Amino acid sequence: MTAGDGDGWARCDLGHRHWGVYGAAGLLAVHHDAAGEPRVLMQKRAAWSHHGGTWGLPGGARDSHEDAVDTALREAFEEAALDGTGLRVQGVYLDDHGDWSFETVIAEAAGLLRAIPANAESDELRWIPAEEITARNLHPGFAATWPVLGLTLAPSLVVLDVANIVGARAEHGWWRDRAGAAAKLLAEVGARAAEGRLTVPGRAPLLARWFPRLTAVVEGAARDTAPAPGVSVIAAPGSGDDTVVQAVRDARPWERVLVVTADRGLRERVTALGAEVTGPRWLLAWL
Repeated sequence: MTAGDGDGWARCDLGHRHWGVYGAAGLLAVHHDAAGEPRVLMQKRAAWSHHGGTWGLPGGARDSHEDAVDTALREAFEEAALDGTGLRVQGVYLDDHGDWSFETVIAEAAGLLRAIPANAESDELRWIPAEEITARNLHPGFAATWPVLGLTLAPSLVVLDVANIVGARAEHGWWRDRAGAAAKLLAEVGARAAEGRLTVPGRAPLLARWFPRLTAVVEGAARDTAPAPGVSVIAAPGSGDDTVVQAVRDARPWERVLVVTADRGLRERVTALGAEVTGPRWLLAWL
């Protein structure tokens, strides 16, 4: 388990030759402008490199002690001097070739972050509008996955109707300590969300790991519930349903919003605003 122990060539079950003994990973950094139009940070590979002169993502071989996120952020720093503090990981897409894989880490950028060629592997770094990417001379691996990756650019927000979920969970005595039941739920959701193993209900699992923003709406006796790691909290001043609706309205226009509730009236209100809805059973099964 040493730095660089992943460097080397490997052959996948499809008979292709790839760089990375333990697989490889790359960073797809995306920034949406005020109009919601996405730009992706692209790297033009140095002429001497494998598939030199093509456009793709900063990335490289994964070391034995790293996961995909570690590798992608390290490679982006080494190749593009990209500071990871301006990035929020949204998910990981797995391109599995059998006995070798490339993992694309999709991350939301706070802005058009500064990126420059930091070593000899890059000729140019540029933020390119997503709609213009296919006009470039693309790296073959990136070209093959871009039709799917292009569907993953929008960040996701999951809004939890906590009172409804706690009621559906129906643990013994929850009604006597609604605040405690809410705090327990948020702690469990936050811990599991950090693993990224959640999948969007009713949608093909495009991402091997998914890291949505999580917002919990609490009301009544649970209004003072504190945020948990990875889960923000909105305390409803009155109606919890009204607060959930407002949270959906406050989402950024390019975000995909999923509301977790079984309340029929609330479901109708948020779907009218363009949100997706699923019931508490989905979340509780995940826990």
